[in-house]
Amino acid sequence: MDIFLFIVLGFFIAAGGSITPSFLNLTVVKFSLRNGVKPALYLIGGYATVLFFQANIGAYLSNILMENSEYITLIQKIGTGILLLLSINFFRLYFTSKEKKEKVDIPKSKAYFHGVLMSSLNTIAIPFYFTSISFLIGLEYFEYSYLNGFFFSIGSTLGSFTLYSLYAIVANKIEDKLTYIATKMDFILGCLTGFVAIANAVYLYIQ
Repeated sequence: MDIFLFIVLGFFIAAGGSITPSFLNLTVVKFSLRNGVKPALYLIGGYATVLFFQANIGAYLSNILMENSEYITLIQKIGTGILLLLSINFFRLYFTSKEKKEKVDIPKSKAYFHGVLMSSLNTIAIPFYFTSISFLIGLEYFEYSYLNGFFFSIGSTLGSFTLYSLYAIVANKIEDKLTYIATKMDFILGCLTGFVAIANAVYLYIQ
């Protein structure tokens, strides 16, 4: 029963985190519109691979770093720097590529490893899982062990994959309605990552 509970908790926590706008789910929308659902699913597979390990790391940190918040602050600082670089890159893509891109087929491996890279740059995931699992520990819904962390990570991987897949499928189904947004996707991603980076920097400064 505990195994099922940890999987369910991981699923819903990851799914809830995946609903909110982020550069990962917006990248899924962009990828689905430009390349189709199938390549987007391989992209999501890359996300899921990294998220599995990030959830494991978050669970481990929740167990040993409850009284060492400076390490979490360090992760936030690194994440803020990466988000700023991503924001600059998305703005660069938007302002240097004005032509409308048709859908093109790309290799499955390229889509997958692009997903691995993008998810690896999402250093916010580890503090997110750390915070979520610490909250569960405080409520006595979770007791850390390698096995419990493993099953929680399986659930979180399934939750993230499910939500991101829905983004890809829905975006492709309503492609005509998203045509204008698709042309502005890099700009939107640049604004989003820039806003989060600035918000993180302000938060770290006033701590």
